[in-house]
Amino acid sequence: MSDTRKRKVTRREVLQAGAALVAAPMINRGRFRLFANSTTEYSARAIELMKRATVIDMLSLLTLNFSKQDRWFTNPDTFAAADLEPFKQSGINIFHIAVGLGGADAFMSALRFISSWNSFLANHDRYFMRVDSADDLERVKASGKVGVLLGIQNSEHFRTPQDVNFFHSLGQRVSQLTYNSRNMIGNGSTERRDDGISDFGVAMIERMNRVGMAVDVSHCGDRTTMDAFEISKKSALITHSNCRALAPGHPRCKTDEAIKKMAAQGGVMGITGVRMFVKNDEPTTIEDALNHFEHVAKLVGVEHVGVGSDIDLDGYDDMPPELNRQLRAGYKGSYGFREKIDIEGLDHPRRMFDLTEGLIRRRYSDRDIEGILGGNFKRALAGIWTV
Repeated sequence: MSDTRKRKVTRREVLQAGAALVAAPMINRGRFRLFANSTTEYSARAIELMKRATVIDMLSLLTLNFSKQDRWFTNPDTFAAADLEPFKQSGINIFHIAVGLGGADAFMSALRFISSWNSFLANHDRYFMRVDSADDLERVKASGKVGVLLGIQNSEHFRTPQDVNFFHSLGQRVSQLTYNSRNMIGNGSTERRDDGISDFGVAMIERMNRVGMAVDVSHCGDRTTMDAFEISKKSALITHSNCRALAPGHPRCKTDEAIKKMAAQGGVMGITGVRMFVKNDEPTTIEDALNHFEHVAKLVGVEHVGVGSDIDLDGYDDMPPELNRQLRAGYKGSYGFREKIDIEGLDHPRRMFDLTEGLIRRRYSDRDIEGILGGNFKRALAGIWTV
């Protein structure tokens, strides 16, 4: 894929790549050390692309340490300027912070989740910006704030279509139809049977289309995934998944048939860095993850692929051990956990720079890389949210 937008980048521009980046003068054949506590060097082209793009991670939590997050929510003052710095240095402009909720009290769980985020963001509006609209997508990067997109990885909290309106009014802009198990809408990816979307689910999707809430099928079973693309009148998204053609048999990956349906409808698929979703055996490297970007691009076009890392800035392997153990215990054996969950090179706060370097190695054009980094999801979300 030829590069159509390359230009010479000056040293001054590199050192001014963003106020959050700690520029250091280590230059080696057009490569720069951006961060004072790291010896890693990035190319001038990668830095310029990150500077120019609106970088969107369509599944990245602020932290997988939920005890820490509870402290932030209970007492927002415990989140200090030092806590913000890794997010600024990451180069990610928008974090979609959805988690899997559900159960007997799904409505109240979702209400507490969204309310806690709204309170936290209101207390730190000098740092963060809630991203609600197409206009927000356009202005978040220039604002200098970290964008937060509110979503939930389940729609079990929608008891009636009116609940869709209610949660939209609270700021929810993305809703995954199911998590891994069955709900009243459809089936999850690890459910025993592969059933499709119910009549109730049709009504929920229709209301989501009407209010401008994105339909997400990342954790849905195969038939529910295909049904969603047929039922939704607006583009449905795969915010964070991988290609089953490259990880055969894994239930959390999507078939080529589903990826084609997604693209035909104008959607975008975010690729994760979760080890067992990327490759069935070892070694599993950043190059294997890049193969998933390339598979989607070759199958349906580069305009339909983006990033949905499915981790926080540090990754699962850096979680407190007991929380990591609890997380693993919450999934069926079909998830295929291995010793490590993350992939080296994509398991740290500056992973978007490494991903950009990888896309450059794969000879994508600047325009295509900007699309993968966030432009493709930006386009899709703007269309979905426009009512």
